[in-house]
Amino acid sequence: MTYAIVIHEPGGPEALQWQEVAMPQPQGDQVLIRQIAVGLNFIDVYHRMGYYKLKQLPAIIGSEGAGEVVAVGPDCQLGYVPGQRVCYAGGPMGGYAQHRVIPERWLVGIPDNLSFELAAGVMAKGLTAHYLLKRTFYVDPNTTMLVHAAAGGVGLLLCQWGKILGATVIGTVGSDEKAELARKNGCEYPINYNTEDFVERVRDVTGGRKCNVVYDSVGADTFMRSLDCLMNFGLMVSYGQSSGPAPAIDMGELQKRGSLFCTRPSLEHYIQDPTEYIIGATAILQLVAEGKVRVNVKQSYYLKDAARAHADLEARKTTGATIFFTEA
Repeated sequence: MTYAIVIHEPGGPEALQWQEVAMPQPQGDQVLIRQIAVGLNFIDVYHRMGYYKLKQLPAIIGSEGAGEVVAVGPDCQLGYVPGQRVCYAGGPMGGYAQHRVIPERWLVGIPDNLSFELAAGVMAKGLTAHYLLKRTFYVDPNTTMLVHAAAGGVGLLLCQWGKILGATVIGTVGSDEKAELARKNGCEYPINYNTEDFVERVRDVTGGRKCNVVYDSVGADTFMRSLDCLMNFGLMVSYGQSSGPAPAIDMGELQKRGSLFCTRPSLEHYIQDPTEYIIGATAILQLVAEGKVRVNVKQSYYLKDAARAHADLEARKTTGATIFFTEA
């Protein structure tokens, strides 16, 4: 037997129940992992609440983790062996557990100089940053980008990586402390939206030119005004909704504001191709291993305390990445 967080019915943080479960056994191309660290992502909140409907109940949520291989299924062909250090993001849920099985195609070896904690804290957020900067919009030295929630897990990676790519990075945050954190991570122009009008500040910073791209994980509170931060032919990337779903939009609004483009991408779609998944994972792990990008693991909890972690995340009490340790 082992332990996991189990959801019997969608709901608030209290729906996350720590309980004993049967030890999973690898079948087919599955690998059994003893997890050391598990990542917390806002999509976990959506799954817990039922906003993204779970296929069946009871359910174990979570899609990011790191640990050691325990056993491999009879059809595995990628060469993973017991004791090997691995991490993953995406694939079937089941991450909120001390042990789990997962198809081998989702596994990536952890560089020798990278800890389980950092690997678990960066995989999903790093893959998200990769597709946003390299595929949804190709960021280069000619790019001016606006990052909402710039002190969040993905936001800090976007700021750092955007800076490496030579972009001008503007970001919004909710406090002066978060502004300083964003600044230390590559955000040249942090904006505290509680004391400044971010649309006006973007115009000031850019001399009226505005931005090529806006990365918005906030949703309802920022979406429409973000359109006013874009230059002609700019791209609005709505990749999250921590404040609620973005409003429906009249396509004419995009035309009136300068022939804008708008997209609602999902990590799930960008990593469906195994080759693209490995390219993205290798890129972010290499940047972290080389010290070019910092993983800001700002909070850690024991997995049994997942309810408290979810409550803190929803209350916007967290910054950077958050991880769970599977054992006290």
